[in-house]
Amino acid sequence: MSNTYQNILSKTNFNPPKDWMQIKTIDMHTGGEPLRVIVSGFPKLRGNSVLDYRRYCKENFDYLRTALLFEPRGHADMYGCILVPPNDDDGDFGILFLHNEGYSTMCGHAIIAISTLAVEMNWTSVQEGENILKIDAPCGRITSFVNVKNGKVTNVRFHCVPSFVVGLNRIVDVAGLGKVTYDLAYGGAFYAYVDMAKNNFNFDLSTDSYRNLISKGMDIKHAVMNADNEILHPFENDLSFLYGTIFIDNNKQPFGADSKNVCIFAEGEVDRCPTGSGVSGRMAIHKARNEIAYGETMSIESITGSVFKGSVISEEDYGTFKAVIPQVEGSAYITGMHTFVMDPNDPMKEGFILR
Repeated sequence: MSNTYQNILSKTNFNPPKDWMQIKTIDMHTGGEPLRVIVSGFPKLRGNSVLDYRRYCKENFDYLRTALLFEPRGHADMYGCILVPPNDDDGDFGILFLHNEGYSTMCGHAIIAISTLAVEMNWTSVQEGENILKIDAPCGRITSFVNVKNGKVTNVRFHCVPSFVVGLNRIVDVAGLGKVTYDLAYGGAFYAYVDMAKNNFNFDLSTDSYRNLISKGMDIKHAVMNADNEILHPFENDLSFLYGTIFIDNNKQPFGADSKNVCIFAEGEVDRCPTGSGVSGRMAIHKARNEIAYGETMSIESITGSVFKGSVISEEDYGTFKAVIPQVEGSAYITGMHTFVMDPNDPMKEGFILR
C-alpha cells in the first residue's frame, strides 16, 4: 500500500487556519424541503425581539446568508434558520428564516424540523408522549407539539399565528396568462392562492411543469404585488409583503391526499413540501368558504408527494379580520452535519447562484 493512500486513510481531519471563519450546521428536511440549522459560529445578533434580530442580521450579516445558502455551499432552493432568544421569558427560543431572497416571516416546514431537532438534541426536557415548545417567529408565537414514542420523535404539529383571508376570487392581469383568478390570504406570510380549476393554464402541478411553475408563479406574484394594495398586516409593517404564489389542485390525489399545493416563493424557490404557512392560509380560505369544519382534517400533498395535514383549531378577531388558528402536522428528518469554512482569500466566499 502506498504512503499516500495510507495517509488518505489516516489523515481525515482538516484544521483550518485561525483566520478562517467556521460555522457549524445540522441539516434536515421536512417533506423534502431542506433546512440548514446554524448551531454555532454565526456572529451574535443584537436586539430585544425576533424582529430586531431579523433587521440586525439583514443589515450586518447578509453576506453570511448568501455564503451558507448559495452555491457552492448550497443551491438556489436551499433554506436555513438561525436560533435566537425568545421575545419573553415564556418562550423557549426564537427563530429567523433564511432563503435565496432574504428573510421570511414564517416557515412551517422549519417549525416542524426545528421542533424535531430540539427534542433529538435534548435542548428541552423530553418526555414520552406530547412535548410542547413555544417558538417566537418574526410573525409571532408558534406553539408546536412534538410526539415522542420510545424516545423517538414520530411527528410534529403546530398551531400557527392567526391566519386570515384578505379577499376571495380576485382577478389580476398577468402577461402571457391573461386574467388570473386568485385568493389572497395570510398564514404567517401572504400568498396569492391560484386554483388550477378556475384558470385555464397550459401546465399542471407535476414535476414535468417545474420550469413553467417557477416562471408563471413569479409572473403572478409580481402582478399581484403591483395590482393589490391590500397586502397589509394589521399590526406589523415588516410583515406586509407578498411572499409567493401557491398553485392548488383541489382534486383527490392518486395516493389519497385531498388536495395538492405547489408553492413558488422568494426569488423563484419551489417548496418541496406542502408549505406550512401556505397550508395555514388555506385553512382560513376553506373556513371562509365553509369547506372545512372543526374536527375535520385536510391532507395536502406537495410536488414531491410529501403530505401535511391541516385543520382549524379555533377562530378569533385579529384587527379587522376574522382569523383562524390553524394546525399543521408533518415529519422531519436529520440529513447531516457540516462545518463550513470561509477562506478569506476565496473570491467566491460569499456565494453565487446559477439557475
